[in-house]
Amino acid sequence: MIDIYLFDWGDTLMVDFPGVPGKMCDWEVVEAVDGAKEALSYLSHHAKVYIATGAADSSEADIVRAFERVGLSQYITGYFCQANLGVAKGTPEFLPAIIDQLGIQKEHIAMVGDSLVKDIQPALAAGIKPIWLCRDEQQIAPESVQIIGSLRALCF
Repeated sequence: MIDIYLFDWGDTLMVDFPGVPGKMCDWEVVEAVDGAKEALSYLSHHAKVYIATGAADSSEADIVRAFERVGLSQYITGYFCQANLGVAKGTPEFLPAIIDQLGIQKEHIAMVGDSLVKDIQPALAAGIKPIWLCRDEQQIAPESVQIIGSLRALCF
């Protein structure tokens, strides 16, 4: 049973508009990914939801502000980023550092993300359940990776 869901931020829960500079919390337009509210609302009744982001220029407060702007912050238990973890996403230490802070067995943690390289492969390496938000039906996932085409698929 999954007790904790870690979510990537950009293009997993909120739209990362290409070419828009600065911190997402300060963007003129911010938008939740389709199905994000339904998925987080559902999951937050059964598990804890955390953000595990590689947004190096955003503090935890910046990230919270962005999620507040799209009405998703109420479902999120906490936020992990380089600023508060001291480790950058993409390094081998990122997910293990989060797992250590959570103090829960790996078998009870899932990572949901849209990037095979930045989210799914590190989840496999860390020994947590990978859930790949893959909108390209041509992609082939490694064995033991759950693929979803929409966040609504998490509402089971």
